[in-house]
Amino acid sequence: MSWKITVMAAADVVRAALVAHEDAEDWDVSVVLGGGQIVGAPPGDWQLEVWLEREPDAADKAAIAALFVGGAPELRVEELADADWVTLSQEGVEPIREGTFYVRTPDHPPVEGLQDFVIPASQAFGTGHHETTSGCLAMLAHMKAQGLAVRNLADIGTGTGLLAFAALHLWPRARATASDIDAVCGPVVAENAELNGIALGGGPGKLAMVIAPGMAHPLLLAAAPYDLLIANILAGPLGELAPDFADAVVPGGSALLAGLLSAQENTVRDAYMRAGFSLRARMVRGNWSILWLRRRAAGRR
Repeated sequence: MSWKITVMAAADVVRAALVAHEDAEDWDVSVVLGGGQIVGAPPGDWQLEVWLEREPDAADKAAIAALFVGGAPELRVEELADADWVTLSQEGVEPIREGTFYVRTPDHPPVEGLQDFVIPASQAFGTGHHETTSGCLAMLAHMKAQGLAVRNLADIGTGTGLLAFAALHLWPRARATASDIDAVCGPVVAENAELNGIALGGGPGKLAMVIAPGMAHPLLLAAAPYDLLIANILAGPLGELAPDFADAVVPGGSALLAGLLSAQENTVRDAYMRAGFSLRARMVRGNWSILWLRRRAAGRR
């Protein structure tokens, strides 16, 4: 059995709690947290959802309450039947269109004239429905339209592999390396690559997949430097990885960053400015920022 805690509050209150969660260095990684607008409710009505594999105790509840300045609203605790809640949360989702990209689950047909990606519901993040993922698809298309040439790319925190697939569609002769810290993503990416006609392995037009935190894998380091590095992860790791990403991106190369709330953007941008990047373009999707950064040719300052 698993358990869920729900907290309903105003949008700014939940956003502040999400930021506090990002900054909580001692957070139990087995406790999964998310938040957003309540479906069918007015735009200002949000909820924070927390999933646990055990019955929450007083310490769990206190940790959640501590995310709210002045104390949390009511915490609603419920026991859930055995289920893979990540997969269930993605089942039955409608296809999305982002420019010429069309992302769907296998139970939906393709649409003629659009670049079709089939991404089944799975335990990995990145079906295209989250604003950070769809925003990255839009930014990749914008980068291509602006004339960006890519020969060697990396997708850090790839999840389902979708963003790496999209980049290979835009730059079909590029060499691609994808990574994720979650071991479940290895077979997920392999299955999705087969579904979408993406060749696995090394060399132009192929995708190599590794499991590793950040840049900590020999293959990621050996394949560097990259002229495009994609990282749709979280604001905390993005900031911590700025120096490593700077070392991995060729001078004049690009980094596409997402997974950060707009309230966290300045902190992340400051970290990358110090690491030698400058802002080329930004998008905002809902409460999330998507950043295109260029590494300064003069190197890090």
